[in-house]
Amino acid sequence: MIGRLQIVLDASALLAALHDEPGGNDVASQLEAAAISSVNLSEVLQVSLARGVEVDGLKEDLAAVGLAVFPFTAEDAEAAAKLSPATHRLGLSLGDRACLALGQRLSLPVITADRAWSQLTTGIPIHVIRSRVQ
Repeated sequence: MIGRLQIVLDASALLAALHDEPGGNDVASQLEAAAISSVNLSEVLQVSLARGVEVDGLKEDLAAVGLAVFPFTAEDAEAAAKLSPATHRLGLSLGDRACLALGQRLSLPVITADRAWSQLTTGIPIHVIRSRVQ
């Protein structure tokens, strides 16, 4: 499975694809080669529920298009904690750092809709789908 993967998605990127937000088409076209942390999937489900979207079956639908969900491991927890000093000033959450930690673990670039990530200097390749105010 890992050999076909090319990117790691932040929750904001997957939400953009699922809710037809700016930049979402770019993400949707890459789902078959994408991975996401279970922490970020939880965020996607929570935000979707808050928006009144039914999420029953969403996990299975995402798997059917090829999205790979990776568990948040103890190693990811350590990596996310170590990213805190570099990300704190930009207000990145634990979920954001879980995404970055998965990107590190898989040696893959990450995709986000959060423009603040473009200011990161963590050594993890980051693609921001919304480079300017939409």
